[in-house]
Amino acid sequence: KMAEAMRGTVASLLRGIDRYNPENLATLERYVQMQAQENTYDIEANLAVLKLYQFNPTYFSTEITTLILLKALTNLPHTDLNLCKAFLEDHRLTEISIKKTLDLAKDLEMCDFEHFWAEVRDDPDLLASITGFEDSIRKFVCHVVAATFQTIETEKFQQLLGHVTPMVAAMWSTKYGWTTDSNGMIFVSSQEENIKTKNITEKISFDSVAGIMASTR
Repeated sequence: KMAEAMRGTVASLLRGIDRYNPENLATLERYVQMQAQENTYDIEANLAVLKLYQFNPTYFSTEITTLILLKALTNLPHTDLNLCKAFLEDHRLTEISIKKTLDLAKDLEMCDFEHFWAEVRDDPDLLASITGFEDSIRKFVCHVVAATFQTIETEKFQQLLGHVTPMVAAMWSTKYGWTTDSNGMIFVSSQEENIKTKNITEKISFDSVAGIMASTR
């Protein structure tokens, strides 16, 4: 995959103070697009893009920012979206595609999956360039189901997954080792072992930020 091949190149761009060189933006933006197309994910690189936009507002791209926010949603239940959102100026939050993405995030945060899938169906173009987005959200739905239910009706599970077919619902329940009885009741087992935690560390020091901010004044 091209995104995986670029990972090393991008990692070298993000070392030291050069990570805030706006001349690197074109490469980093292309890397965001490749993550979306190839269903890979690099939160550190994506945060670097948002910081570059913060320091260089004239370079801001609504399209790339929306992709970054949508990719952050694919990593739920981790809080990547909050990290990304922290680098956005308030006036950016009202831009149409960004607002729609944050509205989807709110649905997911509230576990209002019915409304989430309805919004997704109403605006398919928003997600058209994100490979694997819906299945990433279904993984999160299974995480919530495992944390909430001991048993759940197959029909209800289908609805939560986005009104999928019984066969698709069965595939997801089998993936997590859940069993279904003859009455269509799914017995949910613990999903703790299926959630891989990711430790996200921010590597830039306060002094570095202060120096960069001072130089931009």
